[in-house]
Amino acid sequence: MHIRYVGHLPPDDPLDGYLRFDIAPQLGLGGTPAGFRVFQFLFSRDVYLYEEVGGPMRVVGKFFPSGRRLPQGHVRPPTETEYHNLTYLHGLGLNRWPFRVVRPLGYNPWLNHVLVVEHLDGQPLDEVIDQAIWQNRRNRLFRKLSALADFLGALHNLTAGDWKVDFQNACGYADRLIGSLLEKGRIERNEADELYHLREGWRGRSCMWEDCRVIVHGDATPSNFEFGPGREVMVFDLERMTWADRVFDLGRLTGELKHFFLRGTGDPLAAEPFIGHFLWEYCGHFPDRQDAFRSIARRIPFYLGLTLLRIARNSWVDWEYRRRLLHEAKNNLRAIT
Repeated sequence: MHIRYVGHLPPDDPLDGYLRFDIAPQLGLGGTPAGFRVFQFLFSRDVYLYEEVGGPMRVVGKFFPSGRRLPQGHVRPPTETEYHNLTYLHGLGLNRWPFRVVRPLGYNPWLNHVLVVEHLDGQPLDEVIDQAIWQNRRNRLFRKLSALADFLGALHNLTAGDWKVDFQNACGYADRLIGSLLEKGRIERNEADELYHLREGWRGRSCMWEDCRVIVHGDATPSNFEFGPGREVMVFDLERMTWADRVFDLGRLTGELKHFFLRGTGDPLAAEPFIGHFLWEYCGHFPDRQDAFRSIARRIPFYLGLTLLRIARNSWVDWEYRRRLLHEAKNNLRAIT
């Protein structure tokens, strides 16, 4: 767990009282906490772990400081959105073993829009992938991908609606990615034009519009899933949950697998056994597994390609690896059959 100790929460801090008297009783641990040690997660300046001094209570607080601009497309703070999303998924029963969607314990707009959730301690998917690459623990990755396919299959099938996918939204997302790459100098104008042309080709494919909309996680990256014993899956960071094509989640996850193995091995095909396994396991949640697999396989290159474009935007990606990501992204986006 990548955290750093920052000190004790002052007793006169309003958050201390909120954690003691509003949050702690929901955990049923007995007694009132004497105080809290505070740790900051290194991946975000706004996410903290609060650990009871001398006791078992551990919770995570995610903040959206007052005065900060809302992210594009948001009409309320992401922490408030995530609180309602988590509450909704718990209402669907997705908090029962082997699935553990993180439990929402409270949202307080008066304390920098803090969302407080339970702390879950599993092994992140990114570590499982790295162990498969560097320690040859491939079978364990196959097993954990099966468990993750079970969760996503349950989430998508429980929420499947009667109305069709609006693929126009996915095209708009593609345009934002391409525009961001161009604006940041990651690609040239002629390359952007090629990507826009490829996007337009996918827009004309009837299969991209035909499936029913489902609720998707919206940010199905390896850091947002952890694993416990057996097939236990822990799920985090649902502020981007939305209605979309189920393949949005599948493409994000398979694109991340492609990226991890490409970066780790240099082989663009190294992730293929795991991608195929994950999609086949997911399709086991349909009456006709082979038909479902064919349907998803037709759509997956678009969403996988977008995920590689998304990764290529990052400043930590060097020029050579960015070119490899863009090459693989275009290869997928060209797979219009």
